[in-house]
Formats: sequence, C-alpha cells, structure tokens
Amino acid sequence: MSKRGKKYNKALEMVNQEMAYTVTEAVDLLEKTNTVKFDPTVEIHFNLGIDPKHADQMVRSTISLPNGSGKTSRICAFTDGSIEEAKAAGAALAGWVELIDDISKGNVDIDFDVCVATPTMMRHLGKIARVLGPKGLMPNPKAGTVSPKIEEAIKEIANGKFEFKNDKEGNVHSVIGKLGFGKEKLLENLTYFINLVNEIKPSGAKWVYMNSAFICNAMGPSIKLDLSTEDKK
Repeated sequence: MSKRGKKYNKALEMVNQEMAYTVTEAVDLLEKTNTVKFDPTVEIHFNLGIDPKHADQMVRSTISLPNGSGKTSRICAFTDGSIEEAKAAGAALAGWVELIDDISKGNVDIDFDVCVATPTMMRHLGKIARVLGPKGLMPNPKAGTVSPKIEEAIKEIANGKFEFKNDKEGNVHSVIGKLGFGKEKLLENLTYFINLVNEIKPSGAKWVYMNSAFICNAMGPSIKLDLSTEDKK
C-alpha cells in the first residue's frame, strides 16, 4: 500500500478522526483540507442501516441539488420524436432505431454519461442491453431517464439532475458539488442531500437508518458529520 503524500498528511492533521462535525464545521474544513490545485469535487458517503438483499430496504432516487452538482453530463437520447428538439434540449447524441442499430454494430463510441429514452423506444433497447447495462447506462423509469416528455428529462439532467442508489454494502456514494461553489452553496447542497436521504427512508429499514456520513474533497481526508440531530427512529 503506497504512502500518502505530504499534502494529504498535513490536511489529515486538521481533522480530528475521533470527532463528528456539524455540517457547518465540516464545510469549513473542506477548504482547509484541499490538497489539489484544480477545483475538486466534493463527495458525500453514507453508511445506511439497510439490508440491500430486501427490495423494501433499497435506497434509490434522483436529486437536483439547489446549486447543481458541478458535473456536466454527456447525454444520449433514444427518441421516437424530433432528433433536433432532443439535441436542442441538451442531448449530445440523439436518434431513432437506427441509432440503436449503429450502437449494436459498434459504429458509435459509448462515450456518454447518461442515456434517456421515450417509453416506446424501450422495447428496442433490448438489442443493446448488454452494451449499456454493464456501464450503468440503461434507461430506467426510477432514475427519471425514461419519459414521454424526453426533452424535459434531458433539460433536467443537463441542469444537474442525477441518480443515486445504495451499493450491495448499504452505502451511498455521491457528490454535492465543487469546492469552488463556496461555503454557502455547499452547505445548502449538503443539507438538502441529507434531508432527502432521510425522507426516502425505506419502509423495511428497522434499525438505525443513518449509521454514518462523511464528506471530503477529491483526494482529501474524510470528515465525519454529526448526525445526532437527525431522526434515527
């Protein structure tokens, strides 16, 4: 295992690993623990008291942060409507069944971040499910990526809407913005995210719901959040 760099170790000294910080204190620490020269992504990591093996304990939703995520998504749209309107809404690539055929033949680079589709196009996507599925690109109604109003869905994603869900260990990993947003906007995004995760607590979750939550800059040390004021029933 490689040793951490001097900058990381210096940043680590600023964080008390035995302490949980309020959201305001944690956001203040983000600037002090930045170890890179570029504008880093700010991440959030939850460990939830759920058993992902049970369908009624899954955590999955979409979110539009108040100040955006800072991430630009390259969108591919499968539509039975106007290709021009889909592109005008923000899709980098759009097409009908012919686009699906081109992807199945390997004529199109899979260099997009999100795929959206109209409901009627979903029956055609089975042809490339083995291509899109492993990359997490298969459109899904729960993720807001299957919609009869595809231009509206594209605009929402282009403006920062994204999906998050738990992994097989019951963790949720996501982003809350960029350090360059500033303290006020990051605090607003962070609070909004925590509240949303609380609101979508699964009906089957019987134990302490939020075991822990940490935020950090990309390549920076983790900062534990104080969740003592949250409803843990």
